Amino acid sequence: MLGSASRCVSLIAMSDSNRATVRDIAAETGFSIATVSRVLNDHGNVAARTRDTVLRAVERRRRPTVVETGPGAVYVRCPYILTDYFGLIVSSIAETLKLHHMRMILDAGEASQHLDTLAELPDQPDLRAAILILPPEHGDRLVALARRNFPFVVVDPRTPPPPDIAAVSAAHFAGARAVTTHLVELGHRSIGMIAGPEDWLATDARGAGHHAALAAAGVLPAPHRVRHIEPTTERGRLAAGELLDHPEPPTAIVCFNDKIAVGALHAARERGLHVPDDLSVAGFDDIDLSRAAFPALTTVRQPLQEMGRMAVTQLTRVLDGHQPEALHIELATSLVIRQSTGPAPT
Repeated sequence: MLGSASRCVSLIAMSDSNRATVRDIAAETGFSIATVSRVLNDHGNVAARTRDTVLRAVERRRRPTVVETGPGAVYVRCPYILTDYFGLIVSSIAETLKLHHMRMILDAGEASQHLDTLAELPDQPDLRAAILILPPEHGDRLVALARRNFPFVVVDPRTPPPPDIAAVSAAHFAGARAVTTHLVELGHRSIGMIAGPEDWLATDARGAGHHAALAAAGVLPAPHRVRHIEPTTERGRLAAGELLDHPEPPTAIVCFNDKIAVGALHAARERGLHVPDDLSVAGFDDIDLSRAAFPALTTVRQPLQEMGRMAVTQLTRVLDGHQPEALHIELATSLVIRQSTGPAPT
C-alpha cells in the first residue's frame, strides 16, 4: 500500500496468462478493435502516432503498473429502461470502467427523469465523475454542473451539447442520409419519415440527413409525410397507419429506430401490404429486434458499445487533467441492407 489515507493505490503485476486482449487495448486507447488489430499485425496502413499509442498501451500492460483506484466512483445515469439499446451502452461503460479500475454507481430507470440529480452530484463525497446518457436536462443545467468543476461526459446528447462539454454520439446525419439514399436508388420518391421527438438533437440531425438525400434526387420535402412521435413500437404502428391511410401514401417509410420500424411492419400487415413488394421499411440502430423482425429490417448500425468505451476514454483524459481536443465526438454509422427494402412498386 502506497500513499496517504485519502487515496488507495495498488500494485498490479501483469503475467503472461492475464495480459490484455485486443478489446482491452481498444478500450484504453480509444481506437477501434480493427485498428488495434492492424497495429499488432504490423499492417502498413496505420498512422505512426496511432501505432505508437497502441504499442505503448501494450507495453504498459506487460510490465507492473501502479494504478490509482480511488477516491470515489463514477456515477452513470441512464434515466431510461435498460433495453438492448441502452443496455449495450451501459454494459460497455461498466466493462471499460472495470478495465480502468474504477467503480461504477448506476442510476437507471425512467423515474430518474423527474429527479433533480445533477445539482447534487458535486456534493456527493463518494463520487469523482459522471457519465450521463441521453440526459433530459437542458444545456444550461449541464453548464451549471461544469462550472462547479465536476468532471462528466455526455453520451448521445438529447440537445446540442455546450461547446466546452465532452460528448460522444453517432453520426446521425450521415446515417439517415445513407438509408434514404438507398431508398432513392431503389426508385422511391414518395418516402415517409417517422421521426423522434421534435426537441431531440438526433431527430434534427436525422431529419436533415433524410432531406439532404431527397434534395439530391430533386425531391421537395412533403410535410404530410412526416410524423414526430415517442420512439415505441405501438406509436410507430399508429404513425405508419396514418401515413398509409393518406390519399397519397408513401412507397417507403424511414423510421427513427428499429422499434418504430417494427410498428410500421405491423401497420402494413394490417392493411394487406407486403413488405418490400408494396412498401419498403427501414429502421435505425441495428438492435437484435431488427434481425428478429419479418422481414429482417434494413437499418443503420450505431456503434453503441464503442460509444460507451469512448465515453470512458474521454472521462479518463479529463480526470488526468487533459482538455480533450475534440469535445464532441461523432462515431461513424453504417448502412445494413436486409429484406425489408426493395424496388419502388410500379
